[in-house]
Parts: sequence; structure tokens; C-alpha cells
Amino acid sequence: MRKYNHLFFDLDHTLWDFDTNAKIALSDVFYEFDLNTIVTEDFNSFYEKYSHHNKILWDRYQNGFISSDELKWKRMWRTLLEYKIGDEAMSKKMGYRFLEVLPTKTAMFDYSVEILNYLTQKNYTLHLITNGFEKTQWSKLRNSKIEHFFTHVITSEASNSMKPEKEIFEYALQKANALLTESIMIGDNLEADIKGAKNAGMDAIFVNHINATTDIEPTYTITHLNELENIFK
Repeated sequence: MRKYNHLFFDLDHTLWDFDTNAKIALSDVFYEFDLNTIVTEDFNSFYEKYSHHNKILWDRYQNGFISSDELKWKRMWRTLLEYKIGDEAMSKKMGYRFLEVLPTKTAMFDYSVEILNYLTQKNYTLHLITNGFEKTQWSKLRNSKIEHFFTHVITSEASNSMKPEKEIFEYALQKANALLTESIMIGDNLEADIKGAKNAGMDAIFVNHINATTDIEPTYTITHLNELENIFK
């Protein structure tokens, strides 16, 4: 008998290439709002500044210091302030436009669709646990044409908890009607996915796309999604 039946995937940075898609989406917004005629630097410099502020604010959001609405526009506002543009209304319009454009992008990590097909054909039950926003994450899945692979999609917004909190994993198990012993988490984020799963008592596979070093011990470590075929036979 095989050990696992329910496989819980992370979405961003594990299957869906967030960095590539975010950069393309932000570029669309940058030119849509004519920032190329307003700021003194090119888009790549703007993107670097945005990425810096986005990381800071995501950490604050994950730790409960700011709301999701604040995150959505303040990352734009703080970036624009770098160019001495203190326009809150523009920041909010850009923030919400970015979230409209982002999920229309469809870059995936190599072998994402192939491994989902493989696991489905092997009769594993697939789910998602993601810290993203409900509407945005579902749009990503539909536009990338992978939503049909997943029985349940658990977002932090819907579950009122975030990885690495154990509550989101417990909520996911309950939704999937899955036993802890037959479930495993598959993700790229050592803190959110791997440590979070371990905190909930769940086995975990670290998808180490970037060959990161770690002192956290996942159940398995892979560097390419095709290696999942060696685990789930």
C-alpha cells in the first residue's frame, strides 16, 4: 500500500512562476500609467524598488501588522515615494490594476503541467494550500488551465489563517477529509510550506528550485518537479 493519497501543493514559486509573471504584469501597469514619462529611471529600476517594498510589506502582512487592503496599495505607494510621487489615489489604482493583470499571466515552472497530469493518472488526490488572495489565486489557476487538477483550493483569505500557522493545514485536512498520515505538503518556501507542515505534523517535500541551503529537514528534497515521479510511483 502507498503511504500518501492526498498531495497538497503550494502554488506561487512552486508551480506558477510568480517572479516572471509579476515582473511582466508590473511592466504592463508601469506603461499603462505612463510611468515611463514620469519617473527618471527605467522599468527594471522601478521593479527592483517595488520588489524591496513588496517583501517588507508581505512580511508585515503575514505577521498580522497590516491588512490585505493595505498591502495591495501601500507597496505601490512606497515605491512611488522613491520618486517623490505622493499620490495615494494613483497608488490604489495601480495596486488594484496590478492584481487584475497579474493572474492573467501564465508562466509555469518546467514540468508543472506534466507532473500534475502524471499524479492525476496515478490516482493521487491533489489540493492547493496558498497564502494568496482567493480571487487572484483562482484567476491564476483558470488562466493557466490547471484548476481541474485540484479537488480543493485552500487560500489564507478563505481559511482566516496563513502558512506557516498550523491552523491552515488543519483546515485543509478537514476540507479534504484527509488523514494527516496520508497527506504531504509540496512547496518551495522553507518557512511557510516546510516548517508550517512540520508544525502541523505533516510530511513535506521541499521544492528547492534555487538550490538553497537549509537546516530545516523536510521529508524529501527535490530540485526539479520531475523528481516527484520517484516519490509517487
